[in-house]
Amino acid sequence: MDATHLHLILTHFPIVGTIIGIGILIYGQILKKIEIQKVALVTFIVMALLTIPVFLTGEEAAETVENIAGVSEQLIENHEELAEKAIWVMGLLGVLSLISLVAILKKVSFSKTLTLITLIVSIVTFGLFAQVGNLGGQIRHSEIRTVSNINQGGDENLKSNHSENDDD
Repeated sequence: MDATHLHLILTHFPIVGTIIGIGILIYGQILKKIEIQKVALVTFIVMALLTIPVFLTGEEAAETVENIAGVSEQLIENHEELAEKAIWVMGLLGVLSLISLVAILKKVSFSKTLTLITLIVSIVTFGLFAQVGNLGGQIRHSEIRTVSNINQGGDENLKSNHSENDDD
């Protein structure tokens, strides 16, 4: 298994894991069950850690696909740029989750506030990673590309392949 394959396998975890963690955290807050909230916080920490190899294998994955006909370099760049921002937000979520977990364990008075802030950051993180995943999916799945994404960077390789296959 090479880095590209690893990237493709692990890339779903930050998205799916974060939304699962959000659901668990909301459920725990509704029921006011600290144990359930702790599970959500640990989930966020694990997702933050799993994001590291996803990010580190991204460059090799980009190099693998950039010379394939029909792959837009602009789509790769869009994916990379948003991923670079999203990993910082995921890192913040991981650190904030760890701080919230410690605050709960030490029964700190503001642990509920920290957990609420963590929930808000987790929702932002999910939104960012869903968009990163969408952009990544567009690199190889032309059926989900939008015209604005295709035209955004003026990638001639993609446009020429797209127009050659047009029967109209």
